[in-house]
Amino acid sequence: METAAQIPTWLQDIKDAIPTGELYQEIALYVGIILLAVAVYYIGKPVLERILRSFSGKTRNRWDNYFVQRGAVRNMAALLPAIVLLYGSALLPHGQMGFRKLVYIWMLAEIAALVTKFIDTSIQIYEESPLSRRRPLKGYAQLAKMFIYILAAVIIFSILVETSPWALISGLGALSAILLLIFRDTLLSLVASVSIASNDLLRKGDWIQMDSFGANGDVVDMALHTVKVQNFDKTITAIPTHKFLDNTFINWRGMQEAGGRRIKRSLLIDMTSVRFATAEELLRWQDIFLLTRYLMDKELEIEESNRRAHIPEDGHPLNGRRQTNLGVFRAYVRSYLENHPNVHTDGMLLLVRQMEPEGDHGLPLEIYCFTRTTAWAEYEAIQSDIFDHLLSALPYFGLRVYQRNALVDNRECPTTKL
Repeated sequence: METAAQIPTWLQDIKDAIPTGELYQEIALYVGIILLAVAVYYIGKPVLERILRSFSGKTRNRWDNYFVQRGAVRNMAALLPAIVLLYGSALLPHGQMGFRKLVYIWMLAEIAALVTKFIDTSIQIYEESPLSRRRPLKGYAQLAKMFIYILAAVIIFSILVETSPWALISGLGALSAILLLIFRDTLLSLVASVSIASNDLLRKGDWIQMDSFGANGDVVDMALHTVKVQNFDKTITAIPTHKFLDNTFINWRGMQEAGGRRIKRSLLIDMTSVRFATAEELLRWQDIFLLTRYLMDKELEIEESNRRAHIPEDGHPLNGRRQTNLGVFRAYVRSYLENHPNVHTDGMLLLVRQMEPEGDHGLPLEIYCFTRTTAWAEYEAIQSDIFDHLLSALPYFGLRVYQRNALVDNRECPTTKL
């Protein structure tokens, strides 16, 4: 404060020391004021930087550290020579108003830069908190910075034309159509950001799939105008924020939070290999631990049903109920999945069902279940192990996988013995 109070005295001493002569005196005044301003900057900046770094080092809060790292000291130090120039303009015999206008514009630009760095630092601190994944504020911060820049530009223009900023702002009403056209994407992105945040449609770190933009990966950044997605091949897709309201996208967050990832895949069974099971096969299949209880209960159920319908056991196979090799295999698949350590059985759907055949591609037997992990590599390994096992088990039930141009006779199906 004492230094600031002494600035007018220093400037007056400079003026008194300049030789008489209007032109020389004015030139010397300009040079002297500018040199003093430069000296104040280079002396004040390290002092100010040392004070701020000392203060930030004594606090546990990271905010002041980030604020200093963003170069805020330079903007604060730049205000010191601006104050010198502002005081010095009072000593100038000519051009005081023009000189002061330039100084005011300089000070306004530095203050605007300080405010935006304050916003950036606050957002940096916020993004380190877990809440930022659910409620990203980077887009709003960009909007606030844009408002600061526009406000500074309006004030600077009002200084140059010597009119009130409010008069300029009121005059912008006539240009509203042009402004809406210029800021169309910004307004659309703002509406989209509010909708996304209020409905919790998207968070930083979410795995999303948006086929219209070729995006399939994790959200790494959410700004006002764009959302950046890092695809699984490590490429980056930038999607305009407002496009999330115009286009459909899949957010896999629910799957990740549930802790299970769906397997929905079919085995294509050769329909010519489906037949009734023989008594010998049923007896042999009872040696499979996963089928023992099922076969015993099923046989009792079928015998009771046929007895009530007066169907003899040695009658025609189409009379009454009989087990088929595909039905037994379907029961085996379900039991295998229910006992698999990496398949979810707690509150998640597990189905083994026949689907309608499509053309000549065999009979689809669909496996529908959920793994206990959502990690991609582990999920694919579990799914592959399951289908490796089931494909290997098919021949033990006298079944074949449908495959075009098979070399075996489609009417023959030798049963592989256990």
